[in-house]
Amino acid sequence: MKKFVDQMGRKIEINLPATRVISLVPSITEFLIDLGVNVVGRTKFCIHPVNSVGDIPSVGGTKKFNFDAIAQLEPDLIIGNKEENYPEGIKQLEKSYPVWMSDINNLQDAERMMTMLGHLFGEAERVQHFISRIKMRLDGLRNAYEGRALYLIWKKPWMTVGTNTYIHHFMTHLGFKNVVTDDRYPEIATPKKFQILNPQHVLLSSEPFPFKKEHVDELKEILPNATIRLVDGEIYSWYGTRLLNAELKLGDNF
Repeated sequence: MKKFVDQMGRKIEINLPATRVISLVPSITEFLIDLGVNVVGRTKFCIHPVNSVGDIPSVGGTKKFNFDAIAQLEPDLIIGNKEENYPEGIKQLEKSYPVWMSDINNLQDAERMMTMLGHLFGEAERVQHFISRIKMRLDGLRNAYEGRALYLIWKKPWMTVGTNTYIHHFMTHLGFKNVVTDDRYPEIATPKKFQILNPQHVLLSSEPFPFKKEHVDELKEILPNATIRLVDGEIYSWYGTRLLNAELKLGDNF
């Protein structure tokens, strides 16, 4: 057994090498598979890499685990995330398995997660190669846009992205100025609030709510002077190797 400290500062003991890993985090599932880790279980939202995850059993959702399915897979390590997973489920898993938790609110946190897991799995050099390539791609995206922006992730109620989030940090890297100064994921209660925020750009994410052209038209009625874009939510919110594997569609104009 070897002692590790995860990204939340929790001390855990892991019997190395970890050869049966369950990932409860879509972004990290893709990264682990790219790293060559034997991922034996995933959530139903872990959809990348598309040519690999179909053969990996699902253990439920990110916020509703199938504990029986997890037990049948006999994992020697489970990887979770502070935001994406639910505390009660993680606490139950900790009674039976080592659980390594990530905590990612910006690009630097994402790099640190990759570095830490690279060390854990004995693939530090390979991870640094990934990180170097990601940094090159991020450098090409720096200040690709400018202006005040509003990023929406849900409807009924409208929900947006505030500070202290990975999406906020990624938007800032792209050159946008987030018009929302509240923390995390605040609601927008009325059309008047949209007008008070007065964004030049509205970014409608493809996930978790599947915004479509009809929602662009609806918001055009409220914000006639704004540029409304449908954007690939995976690019804005997934960390790890997604930036290397995805076609970078930052937004379509309507």
